[in-house]
Amino acid sequence: MNSMYPTLKLYIDGVWRDGSEGASEPVYNPATGEVIATLPHASRADLDDALASSRAAFAKWKKVSAHERSTYLKKVAALLRERSEQISQVLTLEQGKPLPEARVEMVYTADVFEWYAEEARRTYGHIIPARNTTHRQMVLKEPIGPALGLSPWNFPGIVPARKIGAALAAGCVSIIKAAEETPGTCVEIVRACHDAGIPAGVVNMVFGVPAEISSYLIASDVIRQVSFTGSIPVGKHLARLASDNLIRCTLELGGHAPVIVLKDADVRKAARVAATGKFYRNAGQVCVSPTRFLVEAPVYDAFVEEMTTIANSVKVGDGAVEGTEMGPLANPRRLDVMEELVADARARGAKITAGGNRVGNQGNFWAPTVIADVTTECQIMNDEPFGPLAPIMPVDSLDAALAEANRLPVGLASYVFTNAMDTARQAAEEIEAGVVTINHVIASMAETPFGGVKQSGDGREGGAEGLEEFLVTKYVSEGPAV
Repeated sequence: MNSMYPTLKLYIDGVWRDGSEGASEPVYNPATGEVIATLPHASRADLDDALASSRAAFAKWKKVSAHERSTYLKKVAALLRERSEQISQVLTLEQGKPLPEARVEMVYTADVFEWYAEEARRTYGHIIPARNTTHRQMVLKEPIGPALGLSPWNFPGIVPARKIGAALAAGCVSIIKAAEETPGTCVEIVRACHDAGIPAGVVNMVFGVPAEISSYLIASDVIRQVSFTGSIPVGKHLARLASDNLIRCTLELGGHAPVIVLKDADVRKAARVAATGKFYRNAGQVCVSPTRFLVEAPVYDAFVEEMTTIANSVKVGDGAVEGTEMGPLANPRRLDVMEELVADARARGAKITAGGNRVGNQGNFWAPTVIADVTTECQIMNDEPFGPLAPIMPVDSLDAALAEANRLPVGLASYVFTNAMDTARQAAEEIEAGVVTINHVIASMAETPFGGVKQSGDGREGGAEGLEEFLVTKYVSEGPAV
């Protein structure tokens, strides 16, 4: 066990506790394979306690003023900032990303709570002018009810913050189930909620076998909203479960982000910026990671050369070691996927110009990899790699690039590099994606809406739109006294 890592508990009705039946699982450091903690699992009795606690707390929390909810969330943000360095080290231990990157994530995490602290005060309704002047017609926004947040392992700070922060700001209560691979960061977020004085039951946290937890909670008559970040197959499954009780779902699912580099772009700058998102940000384990590089033919060779140079220069290692630029993959299974995708591309005639192999014999490390001359027949151009692989394909024109960008049934993030405004505008309008960025790869901020189209999901997190996911609209019409 690691002394820097917190003792892991469930958090139910304001109390830290172990699972009532003693089930648990180990938590590993992906850089070393070391067991760093033991995570308790919630039993069905524990889940029943969490549901009962949420039901009772919602009856009270929905009546707390927006101003007071805002004050609580600001306290959470302040505590997260105070504890940022310690939580960043926890995040790196369990997830693997370099410590500087973990620090950035914790800044973002605090920003999310701060944003929703302000947004809580903006749950505006409106007045509709009535045809009958003796009537008043009002539209009110009210909390939808207890919400279930299901969070993945790749951003153990940001994603739980979005789900908890938005729910509480709207007047809902939250049961959060963070990823069992990376539970410690969420434990610290919930600890900040507890220490900020948020009443018992407003936030509950459980862990266990994901399919068992989600199916049991969604089948209850308590949960009225489910917010899930993860794979497309699991998202579809949860949506089917939720449909039985007509539970609203916010689904942030996978993508396969196209990167269009046109001949009028600064090629070296485009490569450097794209590589930041591809390799340096969480080793490519990001749903918005730049993934399918579509480069116009006149600048194709120069782009491949620059990406190759960058990939060969990335320092791969334990995220806790100073100077590390890219950490490990989440688990050994990811290494197997990288090997499969590289072997398939090579067999189909693509060229590996950088990387293409595991690094070392301890931990889940993979070399930053550039794959040139890929075709649409390559598996990597059809399946999201979720790792540090950069497949590059030449295209003859913007129209050809747009056709390839829109070919797949997913549409989360997309990136365009061009210095022509009319070209940028055309690309932004024609790409089928929830997010389009021009000449940079920052796809999400606390104040901006985030989500996909097609099979990349439904609904939005972040921004004012993220609050709407937890609100229902009520129409009230008042007539004269009788």
